[in-house]
Amino acid sequence: MQLVNASRDSLLKPLQVVSGIVERRHSLPILANLLFKKVGDKISFVSTDIEIQITTSANFGVGIEEVTTTVAARKLLDILRALPEGPVALNLKDNKMVVQSGKSRFSLQTLSAAEFPVMQSVGEVTASWKMTQKSFRQLISQVHFAMAQQDIRYYLNGMLLVVEGKKVIAVATDGHRLAFSQIDLLEAPIGSGEKQEIIIPRKTILECQHLLGDSDDLLEMSLTSNQIKFSFGDIELISKLVEGKFPDFQRVIPKGHKNSLVVGRELLQSALQRAAILTTDKFKGVRFSLSLNKITIQSTNAEQEEAQEEIAIEYDGEDVEIGFNVSYLIDVLSNLKNENIQISLGDANSSAVVTLPNSEDFKYVVMPMRI
Repeated sequence: MQLVNASRDSLLKPLQVVSGIVERRHSLPILANLLFKKVGDKISFVSTDIEIQITTSANFGVGIEEVTTTVAARKLLDILRALPEGPVALNLKDNKMVVQSGKSRFSLQTLSAAEFPVMQSVGEVTASWKMTQKSFRQLISQVHFAMAQQDIRYYLNGMLLVVEGKKVIAVATDGHRLAFSQIDLLEAPIGSGEKQEIIIPRKTILECQHLLGDSDDLLEMSLTSNQIKFSFGDIELISKLVEGKFPDFQRVIPKGHKNSLVVGRELLQSALQRAAILTTDKFKGVRFSLSLNKITIQSTNAEQEEAQEEIAIEYDGEDVEIGFNVSYLIDVLSNLKNENIQISLGDANSSAVVTLPNSEDFKYVVMPMRI
């Protein structure tokens, strides 16, 4: 029975959308598969890892039959990527999905759709709001790199999202640095009107970064007691939320540092990348020295090798010498797009704050390091 007849590229597009969350190793074999649903000419593709589910659809079905099955996501994707551009047909024959293009033919095993663990939207929607894809993508791109990875404090392995009135705040921290970003919604959220605080898992945030476009097309987010749903274009992503209490980020952000300087972002980033060459995987420390009208950056390693960079700036504050993990500084600079950044420092034992000149919408706090 023929299911699909489409060009290779139009078939690849929805498959690439859903394949990102499919893990290579599974305790459940069905999770390596994607759910394939055909209703007339509408084809839906669904993938899940039990924590996240992505659904997308396209209109390239053949015939009026309704068919539901599951097939190995990676294998199907790899086959399509390896085929030359041209028409591709998907057929179902003897519980196998047959991929045909020109003189190429592949027969893939299917598993029953009844075994596929479809995530349902659970509970009543407590709040929903809309923003452009571009604005949410920018919001998470300014904080995602500060999320923890596999931290025992599981609530740090994700991003805090706070929605209050028309303001949306994103915060991420791994205990050594913290990133804060905020934007305003076009219109107030629909719902109870209460302040919403949720923790979205790390994998969900990275997937949103991958799937969202840099466009003014709308993204709708809706919240239930333990899930968030993102709807944009013909894509729907449902994710479980992380339970737990996120640290009070307002207390972590230092206020009143009197030593402040403005420096070109790319200039500082290049200098730090060069200084980082002589650091090691075990020790990523650089010495950051601030004196009249200049920044000096130094790094050394166990082989007694040394790097030194000097940047001319306008500065007439106190002399400050402080150590940092160079990776933490490079991370923030490579994820911002602004021409200049502002750095505020206390002393060698105080966290530094990176902000954008004349803006309260972004803050990055990085702890000092003993050198």
